[in-house]
Amino acid sequence: MEKRINGLHHITAIAGDPQQNYDFYTQVLGMRFVKKTVNFDAPDVYHFYFADELGTPGTVLTFFPFPNARRGKHGAGEANIISFAVPKGSLDFWIERLSFHGISFDGPYQKFGYNYLSFLDSDGMKLELVEDNVAHLTGWETNEVPRKHSIRKFFGVTMYLNDSEKTEVLLKDVMGFRLHQQEGNIKRYISGTEDFEAKVDIIVNPNAERGTQSAGSVHHISWRTESDTSQVGWMHKLKAAGYHTTDVIDRNYFHSIYFREPGGVLFEIATDEPGFMIDEDRENLGQSLKLPKQYESRRTEIEKILIPINQNSLKIS
Repeated sequence: MEKRINGLHHITAIAGDPQQNYDFYTQVLGMRFVKKTVNFDAPDVYHFYFADELGTPGTVLTFFPFPNARRGKHGAGEANIISFAVPKGSLDFWIERLSFHGISFDGPYQKFGYNYLSFLDSDGMKLELVEDNVAHLTGWETNEVPRKHSIRKFFGVTMYLNDSEKTEVLLKDVMGFRLHQQEGNIKRYISGTEDFEAKVDIIVNPNAERGTQSAGSVHHISWRTESDTSQVGWMHKLKAAGYHTTDVIDRNYFHSIYFREPGGVLFEIATDEPGFMIDEDRENLGQSLKLPKQYESRRTEIEKILIPINQNSLKIS
């Protein structure tokens, strides 16, 4: 059988104020802060990781927070909606919670048979909470967000393109996605294992202006592969199909290759291993600033540049 991508690994976005970003995802949405490090290509900028209890691939939303960054302009050539899966029967809880925090939302609506809410994060990035059969997955729990309603994983991502023909060829013929259904102007593609199946919705508008990345924009989408060997296999397959990829890059917690899909969205393929517990234990994930070895000698300098954040995390109930 044709090899497929194992769903989403992580999604990386751009934020503005680091504290505001931290507070929104840990305190409002109740995600776990599993890693505080830096952008490996620009160590004067944080790299935050929010996820489930362990930072399981398929649950990890990461941010490059740039203080005082302007809002991005949403448009074509980008992923413009990130969707999270929550257990069935959870939307009433989230309606009450978003309302309590003064966050406007739309819904509940239904799309492809799934009930969902949509709203914006603290930087204007569009999010969805989608009810799905995910109650058996771990998630994370705080004293305000009980596990029975907590975010479990990514449900999927929506890409907004001027033209999708070549993108769909990449997804189907190269990456092994399957077309699931079309509803109105949305095509839904699916790949991954049952528990971590990823939905990719494509919306086409040939007249849309191109998006401009800044705070509130998705930087890239990372797809999941199990090992270094399989990643090299994907690199060869992509190059044979005419795509330019980077060499394998060590990101400490996973290994990555990058390439741009025909519609303009930056794709990454990342390995499951070694994971987030190579430099912190399970109980202390995200508690201290972790630097890659090439920047450790500059720790004092980097710590002076980075804005300290208050990590008064909510107690676990």
